[in-house]
Amino acid sequence: MVHCYQNNGFNIVLDVNSGSVHIVDEIVYQIIPRIGDLLEKMDEHLERSIYSKEVLKIAKEVCPELSRQEMEEAVDEIVELYMQRQLFTKDEFEDYMSAFYNRETVVKALCLHIAHDCNLACKYCFADEGEYHGRRAFMSEETGKKALDFLVKNSGNRINLEVDFFGGEPLMNFDVVKAIVEYGRSLEERHHKKFRFTLTTNGVLLKEEMFEFINKEMSNVVLSIDGRKQVHDYMRPFRSGAGSYELIVPKFQKLAELRNQMDYYVRGTFTKHNMDFSKDVLALADLGFEQISVEPVVGDETYDYTFKNEDLPTLLEEYDRLAKALLKRREEDKPVNFFHFMIDLSGGPCVAKRLSGCGSGTEYLAVAPWGDLYPCHQFVGKEEFLLGNLDTGIIQQEIVDQFKKCNVYAKKECSDCFAKFYCSGGCAANAYEFSRNINGVYEPGCQLQRKRIECAIMMKAALAE
Repeated sequence: MVHCYQNNGFNIVLDVNSGSVHIVDEIVYQIIPRIGDLLEKMDEHLERSIYSKEVLKIAKEVCPELSRQEMEEAVDEIVELYMQRQLFTKDEFEDYMSAFYNRETVVKALCLHIAHDCNLACKYCFADEGEYHGRRAFMSEETGKKALDFLVKNSGNRINLEVDFFGGEPLMNFDVVKAIVEYGRSLEERHHKKFRFTLTTNGVLLKEEMFEFINKEMSNVVLSIDGRKQVHDYMRPFRSGAGSYELIVPKFQKLAELRNQMDYYVRGTFTKHNMDFSKDVLALADLGFEQISVEPVVGDETYDYTFKNEDLPTLLEEYDRLAKALLKRREEDKPVNFFHFMIDLSGGPCVAKRLSGCGSGTEYLAVAPWGDLYPCHQFVGKEEFLLGNLDTGIIQQEIVDQFKKCNVYAKKECSDCFAKFYCSGGCAANAYEFSRNINGVYEPGCQLQRKRIECAIMMKAALAE
């Protein structure tokens, strides 16, 4: 399978199964889409001259105005890529999945819901202002320590373990965060483990005295801000209706500088109210932030902030606009990293990660404040996905088995999608929300993901010039 597209003056050909990316001239670009069916039917062990002869026939049909020399040069380039298994390569991963289904999984990451409460009233919050459609609660120190014990016990021989402090707003329970981290450090040498702690915060309670601890202990920090002041204050107000922008920006700027503009990112959400979201990304860049993620809202269409299908062309164009703007900043020696445009074409995730995604429900679990276990933070509060708790362990193994089989080959919509090995089939929680099936897809999200990948590859091409 190949995906051919044009973006910002580049003719780009992506060979899906090998991951090879080619920037080609107009002639080669016109011929490649027409030869896929031909090569599918041909024996892959034929002599090169036979491929060249057959491809040349098609080249004559596609570009009859070309000289023979021009055609032969184009055909030689195409056949060379095919012979090197960089074009129209076969999918060799599907057979791998049978062994992958039957693997013994270990837990490597936990999302600790340290606080089911929040001091903001964000309009798009999937967590019901931190309550997760349940009750307000803080995780106790005892429960947090049990969670780390559970992780150590269920992590097998894996050394590196991840723990994210999430909410609601984790800083509302900061003393417990510190106690859990201290306990985790005490377990490392004894159990031959290494904890990587992360924290997601809206910044309202962030204080000077917290910086030293956060910078010492948190491998990554996610700072929630939506971009321009008017956008942020409209969507992320206090319950009184007052905005939170002026309060948090100076704190976030200082924390980013103290972390040397590394190991953090500012994370925003764009909605129907700011479909010109490239301006929000650039506004964050102008504030001095170099690690930025601004992501599309996901929600029921009944809300006034969610996108409709007719909005998608505007959003796709906006990603193109953003990609060009970020390239311009690089030319001006003011580069920033935009999370969704960061793509590794030379290595990237391992095969298992490409096929199965984040590992929710198997390698990655969420822990509610009272110790209940769920497949991920977005499933917390959905009782049909309650796996067990820290005292019983996982008692709903059939749910884990469902998630174990959640991958690109279990989703029929992924079979002919060029993006499948980059998005790994998308988010199971979003799929369930919109199709009632974790092996379904959230189609608007798929369209936006495909565009982001196209832009990311284009930017790689531009930077390689």
